[in-house]
Parts: sequence; structure tokens; C-alpha cells
Amino acid sequence: MKRLLWFVLALLVMLAGCTEMVETNAPAVAGKEMTVHFIDVGQGDSIFIKSPSGKTMLIDGGVKGAGKTVVDYLHSQGVTKLDYVVATHPDADHIGGLIAVLNSISIKEFIDSGKVHTSQTYEEMLTLIHNKNIRYTVPTTGDTIALDSVVNVDVLASDENAADNNDASIVLRVAYQQISFLLMGDADHGIEQQLLNSGVDVEATILKAGHHGSNTSSSAQFIKEVNPLATILSYGQDNKYGHPHAEVVDTLKQAGSDLYGTAESGTIVVATDGVTYDVNAKQWTGIGATSSITLSKSDKVELISKDLQAEIVAIQNNSNETVNLQGWKLISVEGNQEFNFPNINLVPGKKIYVTSGTDAKASGNALEWTKKQIWLNSGDAAKLKNAKGEIVSELP
Repeated sequence: MKRLLWFVLALLVMLAGCTEMVETNAPAVAGKEMTVHFIDVGQGDSIFIKSPSGKTMLIDGGVKGAGKTVVDYLHSQGVTKLDYVVATHPDADHIGGLIAVLNSISIKEFIDSGKVHTSQTYEEMLTLIHNKNIRYTVPTTGDTIALDSVVNVDVLASDENAADNNDASIVLRVAYQQISFLLMGDADHGIEQQLLNSGVDVEATILKAGHHGSNTSSSAQFIKEVNPLATILSYGQDNKYGHPHAEVVDTLKQAGSDLYGTAESGTIVVATDGVTYDVNAKQWTGIGATSSITLSKSDKVELISKDLQAEIVAIQNNSNETVNLQGWKLISVEGNQEFNFPNINLVPGKKIYVTSGTDAKASGNALEWTKKQIWLNSGDAAKLKNAKGEIVSELP
């Protein structure tokens, strides 16, 4: 019996000395629940996060008409105050609904892209932040947001000096133990490539697809690096942009990601204990993929930016072949106006600019459309059609 007792005692001492090694190799222990709500605001974005300790963050608010929907949803979740509100960029389908939120719910800190916009909605938003004396912050790439001690919120991208609203998008990676969310705003291929080039960790369990599933985002290379187990598509049914685009859906499916869409499922809630996660929705079936765009090598010409104030649209040839633009059209969707390209060749990697407004001019690689204003300051979608009449690129 004494030998047995000494053996047990020795074993306990040995295990005590190995405690550090055992803890290091042990799997993560499930903690309290964190929920991420992708609120159905139609054609727009609005994401609500409730951390394990009850801290709250709202990222975007959809269009102005969706403001009541967002406020009502937050109230249904027992929210009377928000620790953080993030406006990823100043497009109307992201900040419009924040007006109602600012008027209805107490906000501790407002985080804005800092990208200046002349729209009435943007000015109204800033005025409310100022009048309510809400702390206002413009983050920089590499910053962290102190939402919760057990949750890491990293700013992967933010550029207040970006030439385009979408390029100014605040990109956030939210990680709770083993489960992470990558929230892309409307960041496009260019921002995705910058993230890949920087070496920052973009791998995520859940991806909120950039730009509502537009083919201006979610490149195959980027999706491969993110390697999402699930992807949320936030868009409105039968939207005029055809979001989500079929080629983006194909890329995500080929990557093995489960798809979920707000147009089909309404508000989607992802709950996680830091080890596992659960999505309260059925997987996406394909409703809403109304724009199937097949790009041939010679047609891979893309709209890369649209400056509403300067009235300049940039187009780039990202293929390996020279493309003749005769018969191609640039379309202002809201105004139903068309620019017909002349007989001009666009060589691989080169850009061409279509100018309008009082400062429009034809010089070098710039083409003049008209001296009249084409692009509405409140936001006007652009589409690019090839000579066959096929939509090959678009920007909201």
C-alpha cells in the first residue's frame, strides 16, 4: 500500500511539472457566446456584433429607408446603447440607415472611414455626430478596436485619401478564439491584392463577401487565401446590379464555402462559442443570381473607379490582349445615359478615363463624354458593355 501511495504521489508531482506543456497543446475551451447578425436591409450592408461580455458594435446601416428596420432590430435584441458604430465608407447603401440609428440609440464611439463625401446623407451623419458629442475616430490600417478583451478586432484596411469610395472601405477581421469573421465592406480586387501583398492574416471562418457579391470583388486568389467555411452575401432581391454575380458564386463554391444570402433568408445570425459556430439559416439556393457574366480573355476590361465629384470614370484592360473599344458603351444607370466609345485600342494593363461635367476634356488617355453632369452626387451606378451588348463590368 505504501508503494502504491508513493507511486501516486510521484505521478501527481510529475503531472504538475508538465502542466505548462499540457495547457499549451490543449484545444481551445468553449467560452460564452458571441453573435454576429447580418441584418437584412435589402441592397446594402448592416452588421451587428454582440461580444461574449455583452459589448456591442454596429457596422453600417443600409440605405436611409432601412434605418427603421435596423433600429427596430437592435431594440428587439435589447440594445439601448452601442459601444461602437462603424461606417465602412460613405456610400448611401452603407451609411443611410445610420441616420435613424444616431437619432434613436446612444452611441459611445463612431468610427468612420474619413473619406469625404458631398452627399446630403453624409453631411447629415456628421452633423448628428457633432451635435450629440459622440467620440469620432478615423482608423488607420493596423489599428485594433477594443470591443472585448477576448475578441480581437483588427483594421486590415482603411484609406481616407482613397480616390474611390469603395477603395476607402474599412476592412475588419473579428476573431474570437478559433472562429473569425472577415468583413470586407465594398473593398474591390485592388484592396484584396493590397491585403495579400502586405502579408496580413486574411484567413477567416466566415466571410462577408465584398461589394454584395459583385464581380469587382472576391477574386479567386483572394478567396483561396481567406479559405472561408461560410460566406454571407448581403444583397437585395432583384437588384438592378445583378448581385451576386454568378462568377463570384462559382469561385466561392469551388473554394468549398457554404453560402448564405440575406435576400433569401432575411437576417442571418451566426452564433459562436469561439470553438464552433452555428448559422440560423438555410444555405443559399441561387435566387438573385440574375446576372451571369462570362468573360472571355479579350473582354476582361473592368471599371476600376468612379469619382462622382470630379466626374471621371477609370477603365482598365486586365487581360493579356489589346482590346478595341469601338461599339462598347459606358452607361449611367440612374440617368439612363450612354457613352459610345470611339475606335480606340486599349492595350493590356493600361487605363483610359471617361470625363464629364464642366471640366471634361479629351487629352492623352482621357475621353470627353459631355460638359453636362452625368454622375449624381448621391450615387449613380455605372455599367460597361462590350460590342455584343454584354455587361462585362459595373460599379454601384
